[in-house]
Amino acid sequence: MSGGHSIITATIAGDAIGWRLDRALAAALPTLSRERLKALISSGGVAGPAGLVRDPAVKALAGDYRVTVPDPKPAHNEAQDIDLVIVHEDEHLLVVDKPAGMVVHPAAGNPDRTLVNALLHHCAGRLSGIGGVARPGIVHRIDKDTSGLLVVAKTDVAHEGLASQFARHSIERVYLALTTGIPVPAAGRIDAPLARSAANRKKIAVVGEGRGKRAVTHYRIVEPLRSAALVECRLETGRTHQVRVHLASIGHPLLGDPVYGRSRNEHRELLKRLNFHRQALHAAELGFVHPVSKAKLSFKSAMPSDIQELFEALRV
Repeated sequence: MSGGHSIITATIAGDAIGWRLDRALAAALPTLSRERLKALISSGGVAGPAGLVRDPAVKALAGDYRVTVPDPKPAHNEAQDIDLVIVHEDEHLLVVDKPAGMVVHPAAGNPDRTLVNALLHHCAGRLSGIGGVARPGIVHRIDKDTSGLLVVAKTDVAHEGLASQFARHSIERVYLALTTGIPVPAAGRIDAPLARSAANRKKIAVVGEGRGKRAVTHYRIVEPLRSAALVECRLETGRTHQVRVHLASIGHPLLGDPVYGRSRNEHRELLKRLNFHRQALHAAELGFVHPVSKAKLSFKSAMPSDIQELFEALRV
């Protein structure tokens, strides 16, 4: 860290050589969005093997790129006193059990009352700056209406260490889901690349090889239910909407999912009776190596009451 900015080194190798630079860097640096990287490249914040680069569309060369990320500015996000369930906290990071309905960071339509606003209050502004102004401390996200565990970086060294584990797919992430219908076979591996849907940019879709980012989900049925199942999903990769899209792609969308779901009549009545209005998905387990102490950490979160109530009703 120096002079009001952080410098991150990204190594371009393998299939990423020859890609558009913004795409290659986004693959190597999952903590930075492609749009953010485009802006950094255009503003002269990226230098590679051939020197400074200002064109996001230039082909990526093999080797190291230095990405200069300005420190977050405090003006955009307001610290707000919002209750948080803190599962673990030390000087470098914290693990939060996020409730359904809470957005992770401010965005269009959700300017405040987000996890970031709550973290700025809880941590008194001491959060990693690598995620930029809008996303201080945010290493990864879970959807607004998905509940469960996520890790937040308080220091840049923690952020970089965690980001590298996410890039290597060494973070252990286990989700519990209630699916429409009972998957066959009872356990399997879904390896299907994902990208923005060409028909609806708000949705993610399974696409052909070479057109999206590789996404792999391992699933197994924990308990078959009435025209439904409690399914455990272990993520090998962590793409936007991955569990939701992958399970829908094999014909078993999540119960209550307003985007990818197709509720059966019996489920529709049950969801209405229980006032259940979200995808039945919970980030139940999270494991990683502490980026500073190198201790292996593992955390579990119990199924929240709304999913538990739906689960019990489906067992009858």
